[in-house]
Amino acid sequence: MCVFRAFLLGLFTLAVSAPSFADGLDGFPTLWESHDPGLQQQLEKTLVDLGLDAAIKSKQLSVTLVDITDLEEPREASVNGHEMLYAASLPKIAILLGAFVEIEQGHMELDKDTRSSLTRMIRNSSNVDATRMLNRVGKDRLLEILQSSTYRLYDPQVNGGLWVGKEYGKSGAYQRDPLHNLSHGATTMQAARFYYLLETGQLVDPVLTREMKAMLGNPGIKHKFVKGLADYPDARIFRKSGSRNRWHSDSALVEADGHKYIIVALAENTSGGLWLSRLIKPIHEFMVPRKLALTSH
Repeated sequence: MCVFRAFLLGLFTLAVSAPSFADGLDGFPTLWESHDPGLQQQLEKTLVDLGLDAAIKSKQLSVTLVDITDLEEPREASVNGHEMLYAASLPKIAILLGAFVEIEQGHMELDKDTRSSLTRMIRNSSNVDATRMLNRVGKDRLLEILQSSTYRLYDPQVNGGLWVGKEYGKSGAYQRDPLHNLSHGATTMQAARFYYLLETGQLVDPVLTREMKAMLGNPGIKHKFVKGLADYPDARIFRKSGSRNRWHSDSALVEADGHKYIIVALAENTSGGLWLSRLIKPIHEFMVPRKLALTSH
């Protein structure tokens, strides 16, 4: 156990010896500087207790967890958080961002048809709508947004991040990411940053932020994190997942009982979907501790 814990801490140290830039708007701190040793210990122990230590050592599983109950003091913990993996449909959140940036800048209109298309892309993971919205934003334009100094959601300094270099269909990749040759990729840390930037209003203006968050709510596919949280009806989940062959991913902002946290996991294993369904439950239980009922005598 001690050897494994030292291994994990070594991975984390490598992961955060990266950027000096801040997420930097409105006085909110950067997630790069928000590591919490106590939360790290809880995350590691949970994954070990679930028997996922081998998956972590082999880098088949990556997890980032961020407590954002206090947005001005986020607490972050990661295991393999900067390992970039194929992420299937999870990077559709990047297309969502691209569309809203273009809407904010007046290059697209958030009319009824666009709103419906974006919502289907996120809630139901529609490939048709994802490809349609990608082409409306523009393939090169989306990659420009992701790599811009404003967002840095794909950055070589931190081993990449969110990437969309292929339509969601049978066509080939038009631009694979330069570091890992992936068509649809992510790191858990960069996907977690997407949700933190969204929740702190650092992606687009407040009105559009509410629209984006609403589209991420009411998931239409009940697997992975949603399935794992089925016993917690008070939990509100804003999420985007992805699956293809042996790759499984999920990302979510979870709100429950006055607490808020971000959880992102990527797995490269045929059992990955099951891993994600299993790990979210114990994580939710320590992130949202149940209140003890008060009794009078």
